Amino acid sequence: MDLALKGKTALVTGGTKGIGLACARALIAEGVRVVIAGRSQDSVDAALAGLDGAQGLHADLRSAEDAARMVEDCRALIGEIDILISSAGAAQRTVPEKLTPEHWRAAMDAKFFSYINVIDPVVKTMAARGAGRIVNIIGAGGKLASPIHLPGGSANAALMLATAGLAQAYAGEGIRVIGLNPGATRTTRLTEGLKAQAEFAGTTYEEAERAAASRIPLGRMAEPEEVADMAVFLASDRASYVTGVTINMDGAVTATVV
Repeated sequence: MDLALKGKTALVTGGTKGIGLACARALIAEGVRVVIAGRSQDSVDAALAGLDGAQGLHADLRSAEDAARMVEDCRALIGEIDILISSAGAAQRTVPEKLTPEHWRAAMDAKFFSYINVIDPVVKTMAARGAGRIVNIIGAGGKLASPIHLPGGSANAALMLATAGLAQAYAGEGIRVIGLNPGATRTTRLTEGLKAQAEFAGTTYEEAERAAASRIPLGRMAEPEEVADMAVFLASDRASYVTGVTINMDGAVTATVV
């Protein structure tokens, strides 16, 4: 299927690894000019070594000032941003008895504000032009509470509401905003989560991994490329009437009617 994205521009936050890196590769394959953003220059350089034609910037997206600077640097590199795919930041998973208020605050900075600090300047420039697509890679933890993912899940839930609200607020300016909730996907974040789950349950990592896979009706975890394919489709005009929703992509774990 031709997604008609050739010549478009895209910023992918969290584009140095996992789902974000897979999104960058998928966009490049569609002829999109891509800038990836990562927290360190080393991580950006390592990712760019495997991305033909992409450019990269580093920023701490927990900082509104650093995020705004990064967005302006991106516009200087590739011009106006047609597509924003947000995949940066992940909250630390912590067993309940070890939680403190600082954990909850850090989760909002790591997941919620690392998205909002970029979305805010980008959506306003998109509105001025009358066009744009924003896809937020969020996570099912915002819908299904998990004892080891309470601060991060709360940040995800807030991000889902922000996604829906921004879509309504900017629909008249030709902007679509969509959320995507991947389930268990083979990334370094998944590895960290399974280690926390094993600690909470008093089992081994291997047992936690087998248990996680067994709960998925499709019988396996997702690959980052599968999530990226959906994200890029949602950013294309083939999904031109999709906005204001967060789509679950978890192998039928949450088989619900919404």
